[in-house]
Amino acid sequence: MNAEHGPSFTRRAHPAPVAADARAAMLEDPGFGRVFTDHMATIRWTQQHGWRDAEIRPREPFVLDPAAAVLHYAQEIFEGLKAYRLSDGGVALFRPEQNARRFRASAERLAMPALPEATFLRSIEKLIETDVAWVPGGDGSLYLRPFMFASEPFLGVRPAAEYLYVVIASPVGAYFKGGKKAVTVWLSDDYTRAAPGGTGAAKCGGNYAASLVAQAEAMKHGCDQVVFLDAAERKWVEELGGMNVFLVFDDGSLQTPPLGGTILPGVTRDAILTLARDEGRTVREERFSYEQWKADAARGKVREAFACGTAAVVTSIGEIRAAEGGFVIGDGGGGPVAEALRAKLVGIQRGDVADAHGWVRRVL
Repeated sequence: MNAEHGPSFTRRAHPAPVAADARAAMLEDPGFGRVFTDHMATIRWTQQHGWRDAEIRPREPFVLDPAAAVLHYAQEIFEGLKAYRLSDGGVALFRPEQNARRFRASAERLAMPALPEATFLRSIEKLIETDVAWVPGGDGSLYLRPFMFASEPFLGVRPAAEYLYVVIASPVGAYFKGGKKAVTVWLSDDYTRAAPGGTGAAKCGGNYAASLVAQAEAMKHGCDQVVFLDAAERKWVEELGGMNVFLVFDDGSLQTPPLGGTILPGVTRDAILTLARDEGRTVREERFSYEQWKADAARGKVREAFACGTAAVVTSIGEIRAAEGGFVIGDGGGGPVAEALRAKLVGIQRGDVADAHGWVRRVL
């Protein structure tokens, strides 16, 4: 095995894959995260042997010891990216190298073995090649979920000595039901997402588990998502439950909270920064408070706000609700800057707009 590139993959075909007609019916309206392809990629890591047993195999339940460290100490990380059906029938990924890099950084933060980036990319490409019939056309895409967890059966607080890396795939439609033009967001007063020195910049399950009570609170108030403030002062806007946030001002400039260890460095966030600057827009990575956001929206200085991430791409925020009273952004229905950025980004992802930055990685 080459230490840099990891083990070679073997392939074990599913003995009873989903029939073509049943698969076609599923792809007509897959929803989000409920339909899965026939296969998965797996690689094992042990302290003694390193990465080994790389395989494309039937998607099936794991046999997991009740003492598996992940169940007790939450050593787990994941990523999310999409494969897109191109107009010529081919399939491509969007900036998967960024996901590979972030997966490695998340592993290091949680004291887990760092998967070689080349192996991460190869595991995804091999799974797509195997289950290419599951990649939908039209507005759909194949959502890919690489993840890794501590599988060693051991009850003790230390980094585990055994891990399992897995990639599963799910054909998906729109993240928000009904393809909403703008979402409504709830301001969380009682809960924060991350603190300095914590795991905010890592993509680990614990971050999302801790956000669910706030997300449930948002849903009780008729909102689609929750927005978190910083943990230290409870003043500065950080990010939504699963997405980064941008403001659009009356002079055409954009602003987003800066990275600093408490905010996830989003792949879509980085692409938006680049595309906006390509258009000649001023883009500031600077803190802004909730009160500033509210005041600037009231006087028309903030014209738009939007969230961005792999799952939802770019989604306008039309209204903020809060216990102390909220506010509407613009006319509450989204805005042209967010729509234009979304259209350009999706066009690049699907091969319909020129890829000036070399972001698209063709698989087939």
